[in-house]
Amino acid sequence: MSFITLNYWDIALAALLIAVNAGLSIAMHLGLEKRLVIATARMVVQLTLIGLVLKALFAAASPWFTGFAMVVMILFAGREAMARQDRKFTGLWSYGLGTGSMMAAALIVTGFGLMTQLHADPWYEPRYAIPILGMILGNTMNGVSIGLDRLLSGANRERIAIEAQLVLGANITTAMRPVVRDALRAGLIPTINGMSAAGLVSLPGMMTGQILAGVAPVEAVKYQILIMFLIAGGTGLGLFTAVSVARRRLTDTRDRLRLDRLRLDRPTAA
Repeated sequence: MSFITLNYWDIALAALLIAVNAGLSIAMHLGLEKRLVIATARMVVQLTLIGLVLKALFAAASPWFTGFAMVVMILFAGREAMARQDRKFTGLWSYGLGTGSMMAAALIVTGFGLMTQLHADPWYEPRYAIPILGMILGNTMNGVSIGLDRLLSGANRERIAIEAQLVLGANITTAMRPVVRDALRAGLIPTINGMSAAGLVSLPGMMTGQILAGVAPVEAVKYQILIMFLIAGGTGLGLFTAVSVARRRLTDTRDRLRLDRLRLDRPTAA
């Protein structure tokens, strides 16, 4: 089986749909047309560049180049996770916590998948390592950023309730348990929803791509199930790590709530 090759005219024709959205924004005075055009241009440039980079990585098949590409992906993911939080830690903690959690989770789960299920030879084969890390990292980033944002905002919002429990004799773990649970639930919900809807409401991207490339549907389904399991594992591991470390950072050895270690980048709505 072969796949259908797209030419530039095919892509330009599909881009007319973006023009329709921009036209609707202008007609409805939404003010989104400029952002839409910029986002479209960024997407085209970024995907074109990553296509060229991946072509070179696949040809080189070097562990050093593959490792460097992974590090760059993780660093950018850390920046995105930090940017999505209204409240964040001061200093290097704001960037280091999310980045470190995602790095540990994504690399552990990616390595597990490459060496145990896919049996990539060599294990750093960029054809497998880069796409799988990208899928796991993207979903882990969403879970970690949502969880951290919910935890830090919740701790600030529930400050009086938390401190009241501390005054009544509860330890900091007990006092913050509702906020921690809420953060963990919020971070895991997107992954759970994605797994629940897969196959019925939507066809996941990897499965769709393989089918379009000519892979037998049953084999594409196997790969998609594997990826969903890896994504769930990476998201859970990264989320639990980030929330646990953040909870400790929000307190001190005397069981005090340390909101002075947070800063507010974006004003909340009145």
